[in-house]
Formats: sequence, structure tokens, C-alpha cells
Amino acid sequence: MQIKLAFLGAAQNVTGSCFRLSTNGLNVLVDCGLYQERELRARNWDPFPVSPGELDAVLLTHAHVDHCGLLPKLVREGFRGRIYCTAATAEIANIALMDSAKLQEEDAEFKRRRHEREGRRGPYPEVPLYTTGDAAACLTLCTPVDYEEPVDLGKGVSATFYDAGHIFGSAMIKIEVSQNGERRTLIFSGDVGRWGKPILRDPTLFTQADYVLVESTYGDRLHPNSGAIVDQLAEVINLTVKAGGNVVVPSFAIERSQEVLYHLNELLAEDRIPHLMVFVDSPMAVNVTKVFRDHPDLFDKEMAEAVRVGRSPFDFPGLTMVRSVDESKAINHITGSTMIIAGSGMCTGGRIKHHLVANISKPESTVLFVGYQAVGTLGRHIVDGAREVRILGQRYPVRARVAQIHGFSAHADRDELLRWLSGLKKPPRHLFVVHGEAEAAFDFADFVREKTGWQVSVPGYRDEVVLD
Repeated sequence: MQIKLAFLGAAQNVTGSCFRLSTNGLNVLVDCGLYQERELRARNWDPFPVSPGELDAVLLTHAHVDHCGLLPKLVREGFRGRIYCTAATAEIANIALMDSAKLQEEDAEFKRRRHEREGRRGPYPEVPLYTTGDAAACLTLCTPVDYEEPVDLGKGVSATFYDAGHIFGSAMIKIEVSQNGERRTLIFSGDVGRWGKPILRDPTLFTQADYVLVESTYGDRLHPNSGAIVDQLAEVINLTVKAGGNVVVPSFAIERSQEVLYHLNELLAEDRIPHLMVFVDSPMAVNVTKVFRDHPDLFDKEMAEAVRVGRSPFDFPGLTMVRSVDESKAINHITGSTMIIAGSGMCTGGRIKHHLVANISKPESTVLFVGYQAVGTLGRHIVDGAREVRILGQRYPVRARVAQIHGFSAHADRDELLRWLSGLKKPPRHLFVVHGEAEAAFDFADFVREKTGWQVSVPGYRDEVVLD
């Protein structure tokens, strides 16, 4: 038996998730993600390490763009196979990829005009990485699959998707390979979710695998408990309403916005916060929330019960889903305290910038961050205590209260990842640690090795191994 496994992304870094499995004359990609780290974005423009036309299928773990964001490019360059994913992933990927393509087009046009004005050329052509047309073509290849229903890929290879508990529709993928009377099982963790998180079911545990690829985004740290998150959220809202200001929340459209709504709904039901107007001012978040509404079968027991008794976090009194630009502008003319949840999560674009302009210099208002802020982003500047920031070409003094709640992450931490691995009844032949910054990945590999004695390694970009 021979299986070749190539690590074509998310190897000693977080984004660009992509792994190629070759066996029995079959070539399969697990994920095809966009690189988002500034120093690695050039890889998005590189030719694919494998000819897209030689690939038989893509297995997609979930709809975050660091896992699916290069699919339009793959299809444009010749891939014609099927893209297997859950139905919810297909729907959210449709939203995410069309949004990504629109941003690619806008960015290319902005750079073209700037370079023309400055009389120079950039390192890449002023063309989009891919277009909305490319994204639409890619989405026609998505083939929905159900959890725990094996998909026959042909040539003795099958794939089964299991609930990852990370974001809506996310999956871990088990691939089984049969060859010359032998069978091998590989588990691709995708992004591992967390136990006890709202809305989603807990991550699936596996009892047996020959080879495992596990993510390590938070493999070197622990998250605070969920009770602390809710208490901090209540405190921020109560203090801000008492001061007569607004709570402005830069938030990611997929999962994070919906989770914030869940906690808000619970706090309102328990009368722990005043009943204030809440606006979700992100067309993408509004569209993703509709996918949640359309798939109640994916809810955990608590969420399903809340919906059954008419206490849905996506439909509570005072909640408004904002789509139009005029509705968005009108929010900042409302008197009295409001809560505004808007994209982008790191304040790099989107409607959040307009709400920051209206609130960041008001001492009575609060800018509340509920997600990681990458180095160099506007959100990071604000979190790091900048006294003045540049927004939409103008400089504004930061007088608003700035708060950040850690622990909203949808990724398992170090101990939760070990809990997931501990489901295995016997050691795998090998564990590959992926999808984490180098320091986090190597720290987690050492941690697992010390706790279990397993064979563990941290592959590098474009490394290839032969599995027996």
C-alpha cells in the first residue's frame, strides 16, 4: 500500500489550508484556501503545485476563506471535478466566495488607479485574483453531502464527513483507502470546534485512525471559560448604556456575529442587560444568519429548544437586520443607546468604519472587539491603545472606551485539542500537526508527544510524505 500526502498550505502557518492525497491513481485535495498573512499573500498568485486538471475531487471542510478561498482560481485554471461539502458549507461558501471575489475586483481597480496616478507598477498585474464570474462557476461544482454518509470517490477510496463543531456546517473528514486487501484510515481535522459552545454541536470524536492531521491554531494556549465571556459582555453593555453611549462591535460575518446574538438573547431573557436596539449591519452576516435559520437540524439541543419555545437569537425584540446603505446610515442618527454589530471584524473595510467615525471620539461609547486583531490592522491599532487613528482618509482622536473579550474563538485550545485526540483508543501510526503558526504548532507537537508518546511531526510548506 502506498499513499502520498502533500502539505500545500497551512503548514507552519494558519491560512491557505490545502492538502493533496494521491493513491490508487486518484488525486484529491482537502481544502483549497486563501493565504491571508501579509508575508504569504504572494502564494495566492503562484501556480498551483498540482495541475488543477489532474485533480479528481476537492473535499471542503468548511466555508472560511482560508479553507475555500482559492477554489475559484482552481476552477478557472482547469479543475472540473466535484467539490464535496455539507449543504450548509455550500451555502455559506457561496456567500463568502462571492464577497471575496467582489473584494478582489475592487482591490484590483483601486490599485490600477493608484499606480496610474503614481506612474508605477506593482509586483502583480492590476487584475483580480479571481472574479465574481469565477466564483459563480466554482459554486456550480459543489456537491452537498450529509454527515456520516460515506461518499465513494472511486478506485477504493471513500470519504465521510463528521460534525467539527467549529462553524455552521463545518466538518472533519475521514478518508478510507483500500488497496491489495489492506485498508488505511486518515482523519483530517479541519478546524476543531469547542465543547459547550452555543448553537453548534460538540466536535466528533474518533476511536481509530492510522494517520491524523490536526490543526494547532491555539495549540500553545488556553481559552477563558464561557461564563467569563457572558459576564464581560453584560458588563460592557451595562456600563455603556449607563453612560448614554453606543456599543460598536466589529465582528466577523460567519459564526461570530451569530454567537454574539445568542449571548445577547440570553442576557435579555435573564434581564441582565437593558432592552436596547441591536443592529446587525452587515449584508454578509445577514445572509449567513439566514443559512442558520434554514438548517435547524444542525443546532445543538439548547439552541433547538430555544427556537422551539420561540426564543430564537436571530429574532428577538429590538433586533434589526440591516441590508441597505440608507438603513445603515440612519443608525447613527438614532438617539439613545444602541448596539451595532458590523463587519469587518478587524476594521479593515466594510460598514464598521462608518460606525467608528460616528462613535470613536465619544467618551460615552464603547468599541468592543470579540475577535483576534492581526498586526497592522485598524482594529489592532485601536486595541493597542492608539490615541488617534485614520479612518476613511481622516484622523480621529480615540476617546471611546475600548474593550476586548477573549474566548469567543471557534477553535479548540491546547487542552481541547488533546481531548479530541484522546478519543483514539490506540496510537495512530503518525500525527501531523498543521494549521498553526510555527511556534504554536511545534509547542503543541511537543505537548502531545510528552503526554502520549505518539509519533508526531510538524510538516513544512510543500513537504510530501509516503504513508505505508
